[in-house]
Amino acid sequence: MTAKKTETGSYQMVAKTFAGLEEILAEELRQIGAENVKVLNRAVSFSGDKAMMYRANYRLRTALCVLKPITEFDAKDEDTYYKEIGRIDWDEYLTTSQTFAISATTHSSVFTHSQYASLKAKDAIADQFRRRTGKRPNVDTENPDLRIEIHIAEKHVTVLLNSSGEPLFKRGYRQASVKAPINEVLAAGMIMLSGWNGQTDFLDPMCGSGTLLIEAAMIAYGIAPGTYRKEFAFEKWADFDADLFADVAEETIDTPPFTHTISGSDIAPGAVKAAEMNIKAAFLSKKVSVSMHNFFDLRPKTPGGTIVTNPPYGERLQPNDLRIFYQKIGDKLKVDFGGYEAWLIGSNPECMKFIGLRPERKIKLYNGALECSFRKFSLYEGKKNQI
Repeated sequence: MTAKKTETGSYQMVAKTFAGLEEILAEELRQIGAENVKVLNRAVSFSGDKAMMYRANYRLRTALCVLKPITEFDAKDEDTYYKEIGRIDWDEYLTTSQTFAISATTHSSVFTHSQYASLKAKDAIADQFRRRTGKRPNVDTENPDLRIEIHIAEKHVTVLLNSSGEPLFKRGYRQASVKAPINEVLAAGMIMLSGWNGQTDFLDPMCGSGTLLIEAAMIAYGIAPGTYRKEFAFEKWADFDADLFADVAEETIDTPPFTHTISGSDIAPGAVKAAEMNIKAAFLSKKVSVSMHNFFDLRPKTPGGTIVTNPPYGERLQPNDLRIFYQKIGDKLKVDFGGYEAWLIGSNPECMKFIGLRPERKIKLYNGALECSFRKFSLYEGKKNQI
């Protein structure tokens, strides 16, 4: 059964994201004009036309990829699965001179091995081309012309095209990195969850390679995350409309004038150098400042602002140092950053208790495979009951 189109020229799509960012992604989609937006598990479905697909890839800050379903069917066994994949007219999407790659996700008692599901689909596609032309397209897992995703839930199979290619967190500005860097999509999601939209100064006092700073500047100045990308997978598709994509890329993002500052610091010289390189690659050197400072020696330059930071996790510190380290973070925030709002992410909830401040919010997020807690602390000047 072919995936239903919702209206003339419009079709269903799915944008994937990290757990905890689904509502943020859904709101992003509504803001760019997507219709029928529905929150799923680590994904959001929506509908739109080809321009919307291009726009979603170019504009969404919290999407990992944008998928276009092309068909769905029920398969009671492997033979039915192979035949149904072979019934798709792959000439519409692929030629024998192009390459393809398939990834499968299975939650099924019938199809228990995702690699085997991928292999059977690859055979069905290759066999179709052999019957028709005597040739077959090659598989390229690194940089294919067509990326195919197959989702199997029990007997129900959905076949989708990955319109993004490389994951969308690969913005294109990262030139240098540090140990345990934060993912760009997660960084953007953290900033958006904090509610920061340029209304105060933004500070990351443990900035690492500068990802949070760059994502904050992109939000503040209305810079689309696709600005730095070299290519998207849909640019290799047979129906790619270069003029339409150029129009989408030239669309402006309405943002109020930004009159505050975005600054960061780190104790490690290598981190500061990496941040400076990445900020320069993003053409933000005049908009973002970074310096080498120990957070515990730092003094705020303004009486209020927003801190969003990713302190060293337990994975990066010796256990005996963790309690003292997080206690010092809490003491520093209380003593010197009254009037600020601070958001911290950490993978060790027990360690975060040592901060000694009661969080107003706790949000479960994931940094790679690490389950993390993203916590908000409002730092009052004087006692809270005196405000």
